[in-house]
Amino acid sequence: MVAIPESGPQSLTVRDLLARCAGTPLGDLSVRAGASGLARRITRVSLQKTGLALTGQPEYLEDGRVLLFGRSEVQYLASLDLELRRRRLHDVLRPGLPCIVVTAGLPVDAVLVAEADARGVPVLSTDVLTSETLVALTGVLEEGLAPVTTLHGVLVDILGLGVLLLGESGIGKSECALDLVVRGHRLVADDAVEVTRRGSALIGTSPPLTRHHMEVRGLGIMNVQDLFGVASTRHSMQVEFIVRLVRWDSHTEYERLGLDEATEPLLGVPVPVVTLPVGPGRNIGILVEVAARRHLLLARGISAAQRLAARLEAELQAGES
Repeated sequence: MVAIPESGPQSLTVRDLLARCAGTPLGDLSVRAGASGLARRITRVSLQKTGLALTGQPEYLEDGRVLLFGRSEVQYLASLDLELRRRRLHDVLRPGLPCIVVTAGLPVDAVLVAEADARGVPVLSTDVLTSETLVALTGVLEEGLAPVTTLHGVLVDILGLGVLLLGESGIGKSECALDLVVRGHRLVADDAVEVTRRGSALIGTSPPLTRHHMEVRGLGIMNVQDLFGVASTRHSMQVEFIVRLVRWDSHTEYERLGLDEATEPLLGVPVPVVTLPVGPGRNIGILVEVAARRHLLLARGISAAQRLAARLEAELQAGES
């Protein structure tokens, strides 16, 4: 069985953050100082807005988190004499700090500009209110820092269920997906599936270059949307079920009853999985569709295997009595 690859730790540079904010409510975010540090990396979604750092307690700052300066921080900083202001900023502008964002169109302190330029810590500013900046910036970081991985597989929408087909190259994943599209289901991605974790949800999509395309051995590359219409494809889909296709091996024991549903971790989220052996005479497209229908029934608490097992148990108990 081929393991699902996991992604490494995610991070964004401050330069990436500025690019991602374009076209959002924070589109006016601009660099006011420390431009030499735009390669500094942001590793945490949560922002920090701790005035304690300016009162001589920088230990409350955490590396990798963006620091917000709202009205109270700006006013407190302005109340300090120049030497004390310089010392406090010296402690705040530490190597692990990605950047400072000054909100609500507040003035950027001249000492802050000088210290940030000297230490290469970007200072950004926006006219957006502090509370709105907090919400918008968190949204941008949640998207940019979301764990992501790319899998060699096929993602299809079967009756509203995102089914990820995995298996070795040449086993028939694309042919199975094509059969499913012919049966009225929808293709999301073929060959390369990009999966992003958003909270506890796994969102799968196709790389833009290959979107709507499929490779079938003997036929080559085709555009599924051109062949079957716009209703035959989807841009993205939540990954909720995995079907592993394996080559039939007469010496391997496969699931016969279906009483227990296995799971596999994908980006730390357990996903239900079934293994289907591929062999001559087996219509894999139909089997995958049935597996999806069965999974949807299980989600509603309906299990044919468990009901049959309960009936057998009842019959045995009746016979013993």
